[in-house]
Amino acid sequence: MASYAAKDIRVLEGLDAVRLRPGMYIGTTGVKGLHHLLWELVDNGIDELSNGHGDTITVTIYNDGSISVEDNGRGVPVDIHPTLGVSGVEVVFTQLHAGGKFDNNNYKTSGGLHGVGASVVNALSEWVVVEVFQKGKNYKMEFETKNVGGKIKGGIPKYKLMDTGKGTRKRGTFVRFKPDASIFETVVFNFETIAKRLKELAFLNKGSKIVLIDERVMIAGVPQRREYCYEGGLVDFVKYLNETKIAAHPEPIFIEGKKEGIMLTLSMQYTDAYTENIFSYVNNIPTTEGGTHEQGFRLALARTLGDCAKKYGIIKEKKEPSFNSEDFREGLTAVLSVKMQSVEFEGQTKTKLGNPLARAAVDKIVSEGLAAVLEADRPLLETIIKKAILAAKVREAARREKELTRQKNSIENFNLVGKLSNCTGRKAEQNEIFIVEGDSAGGTAKQARDRGFQAILPLRGKPLNAEKKRIDQVLMNEEIRTIISALGCGIGNDFSVEKLNYHKVVILSDADQDGAHIRAILLTFFFRYMRDLITEGFVYVGMPPLYKIYRKDAHEYVYADEEIPKAKERIGRGALVQRYKGLGEMNAEQLWDTTMDPAKRMMIRVTIDDAANAEKMVGTLMGDAIDLRKAYIIENANFNKVDNFVGEVKA
Repeated sequence: MASYAAKDIRVLEGLDAVRLRPGMYIGTTGVKGLHHLLWELVDNGIDELSNGHGDTITVTIYNDGSISVEDNGRGVPVDIHPTLGVSGVEVVFTQLHAGGKFDNNNYKTSGGLHGVGASVVNALSEWVVVEVFQKGKNYKMEFETKNVGGKIKGGIPKYKLMDTGKGTRKRGTFVRFKPDASIFETVVFNFETIAKRLKELAFLNKGSKIVLIDERVMIAGVPQRREYCYEGGLVDFVKYLNETKIAAHPEPIFIEGKKEGIMLTLSMQYTDAYTENIFSYVNNIPTTEGGTHEQGFRLALARTLGDCAKKYGIIKEKKEPSFNSEDFREGLTAVLSVKMQSVEFEGQTKTKLGNPLARAAVDKIVSEGLAAVLEADRPLLETIIKKAILAAKVREAARREKELTRQKNSIENFNLVGKLSNCTGRKAEQNEIFIVEGDSAGGTAKQARDRGFQAILPLRGKPLNAEKKRIDQVLMNEEIRTIISALGCGIGNDFSVEKLNYHKVVILSDADQDGAHIRAILLTFFFRYMRDLITEGFVYVGMPPLYKIYRKDAHEYVYADEEIPKAKERIGRGALVQRYKGLGEMNAEQLWDTTMDPAKRMMIRVTIDDAANAEKMVGTLMGDAIDLRKAYIIENANFNKVDNFVGEVKA
């Protein structure tokens, strides 16, 4: 085993800028940034497990607002760094871009590629406690944020790393920190957000045990606890994702291999769904924008299936329609995990792999592995090809229908007279479209809007639930066709962000169950057939108030029931409460002031931080699995609570 000591830690630069510009390091000081601190430490633990140095990670949330991560890996080096003269622990927690991951000797693969995790956590916390368990000894060091010469500085050591004198059989690293409330908009950790990410990591790291404990919530006198461990790894992951679907074959396909230093693990299964769902990871990091590894997988899949079908006579050249690659992916759920060194991501978000070598390596591994699986299981091959043949026939029929439709009244020129009230602005990046529930609310919105940049599209009825509907069925729904025409960016394979007419697509519905249902239907449609609209940040949910608290000339708008008492106190004695049952009950001035004025409104940008979890949620809420949906709604539904939306609050 290669040595792992303080000399292996390379220092690139100091830590001074983190508190000044935290967004540069964690993206935002909102709730996502708060949880980013935790992910940095969890990723460090996962890197230890992925490289064979442990099997358990425990995350604990405490009543005082702090949180801890403990692993049973090798432990942060405790010896003295040869050039800095301080312990490895102090280097890792006080020096930006310091760590053992900048060469390939100590970590074969690493998700913490930037090496800034521990130091950024330290810089943005009120205090940090670190314990290291190595060779029977327990080492400890603490850091704090304090005033130094009139300037608030974070990550200041309270004392040098010390041997506590307590013997131990444990090994690994324990880090507990309390985020600095002066930095973050909120310092309250969300249990479900953490649980979902840890569950995903447990799927990706076969056999690893990941525990989440929340001491803020006691159940029968015991802290709330979740424990994840999946001996089936990605196979279990695919089964979990497909719980809301009907599988076309009972067991997911499993392939693994190594080429050119790239290790690949793949599990895939076809279902009765009409869209593909490919979830890819590099060194445990979700690559939601895909990249070269996904390209290699898609190439290998289409070529191998086509070659095997011809080889074994399943495809009759003259009888069957010609295929394209999408036909082989209809209804496919696949999880692709790649582990490699020297990862190159495109952009700053680490969501798209750029290494050209990965394309060729994944192509070879998948081609060889899939061909072996299909050769050994001819019925499986026939099942997949029959599904592709049907997809090709439906696609061809839809193409012919589109051609006929274009000759008469194409989707792109669908009659919007009397439906869309467009804006006069011609710059898409400045324009907004409000998709509004009903003619009544639509009429108010038309009066309230700024015609220069705000368009209004009222829905005359509930759009089609696009879950488990083919694209030709979706296109038959008039409300959906109206939306497609208004946005101008096409649908499915014809989708193009460059053609989008509005860079803010705002769903504006009533704050009740019907309104929530319409939001869910529209988001499902966008997720299934215009996903880039969401991933590139163009979709928003408008947040109309639930109540108006008023007395004489004073008034205040309230967005949740629990806000009413304090609002009444601020308005004063005799305050009255008006409940808005729908947007149509507001006059134009009220709707502008509360929901449409960019200077005052509150909107939520819809994002997909976890594509696999989003897929499972859409399938649960909008699919045919009634029991799963009922269980989810009973546990989570609160249509008046802002926290139930996924995204960022925008002014």
